[in-house]
Amino acid sequence: MKRHLALLIVLAMCSACAKRNVKPAPPHKAPACTCQPAEATPSSPAPETPKNCEAKPSEAIKIPDYSLLKLSRWEAIGDLQEDNLTTAWSAWQYSCSSLKNKPQWLTACDAANKLNNPNQAQIMAYLTDYFEVYQATNLDNTDSGLITGYYEPVLKASRNKSSFYSQPLYRQPDDLITVELADIYPELKYKRVRGKLQGNKLVPYFTRAEIESNSASLNGKELAWVSDPIDAFFLQIQGSGLLRLDNGEQIQVGYADQNGHAYNSIGRILIERGELTADKASMQGIKQWAANNPDKLRELLDNNPSYVFFRELPGNLPGPLGALGVPISSERSIAIDPKFIPLGAPVFLSTTQPNSDKPLKRLMLAQDTGGAIKGGVRADFFWGAGEKAGQLAGAMKQKGKIWVLLPKGFFNHK
Repeated sequence: MKRHLALLIVLAMCSACAKRNVKPAPPHKAPACTCQPAEATPSSPAPETPKNCEAKPSEAIKIPDYSLLKLSRWEAIGDLQEDNLTTAWSAWQYSCSSLKNKPQWLTACDAANKLNNPNQAQIMAYLTDYFEVYQATNLDNTDSGLITGYYEPVLKASRNKSSFYSQPLYRQPDDLITVELADIYPELKYKRVRGKLQGNKLVPYFTRAEIESNSASLNGKELAWVSDPIDAFFLQIQGSGLLRLDNGEQIQVGYADQNGHAYNSIGRILIERGELTADKASMQGIKQWAANNPDKLRELLDNNPSYVFFRELPGNLPGPLGALGVPISSERSIAIDPKFIPLGAPVFLSTTQPNSDKPLKRLMLAQDTGGAIKGGVRADFFWGAGEKAGQLAGAMKQKGKIWVLLPKGFFNHK
């Protein structure tokens, strides 16, 4: 009975996606519809990369599938020793706080917990004693991919609406329903549909345009108010941020849920319309376009039907919460595709600084995911909070390679 119910829900949502001209995911053993975000490739600009939105695979393969991780050697990441590993240690401890009870990670995390403020040599010895090196590859067997950046915005805000603070940030609506298809079909892990009840039918939730034009549907769900629609939009894309309230209070907000609609890059739209060139379609470039074209902004934003809802986070967190459920660390955390790289794993990233040929080779932690982060060699580099971090994140669109460190015997555990 449950399987038949899930099947009906999927078919209904696929029909709804088709009516909205959204391409459903191809079927595999059972029809599966996911209104998918556009994929980012080195040749297709993606200046705004949505964060903390669940990865929606383009086909319902059995996942996780780590077959694209190829056993390598420590010599392949000799530059690891040039990195300051002590600054990455606390980020690894955050990963272990989530992974320590999983059989594959138990031994390595237990050993890490016994090290008290280890130095460079001790960390290197620990890694080589407990881990093996795997190089990440793509489905076409290439070993290079796109590395982008993200950050935590800092916005002025208010708990109360005013003529200045007029743009709401909403909490998760009570009528938003999420169906986890893996509960019925295990092969559809990471696939879900969202909607709202209309009578006895599950129908698509409100789009961005519908939410913005009919705010009464979310009355009472306002978490805070900001002044600029484009700032609110990019806060949704980043998935978390700091709000400095007009009463002097500072609060941290994070991703709570999403309306289930496809993510559509407004940067790509501006390029297609000839409003911006590809090299100017960064976050900063889009914000400048918005400042110059306030009368066109709402129509542009409505072209992205995806909408993110927020929650207020505890005030003592050292950073925003990533998909692993632990605080992510400035310049030490990345978002990856969890279908191909285990969430929480140490990762050696070899890329270059934003808009530069200067090498950026660093031990990172795979602690987050993103709606546009898809593929075996694909990562989003977390630069931290504030304006400077935003400039670096908005400019980052580099080629890079990834090596994943997995505990010895990782694949012996089922």
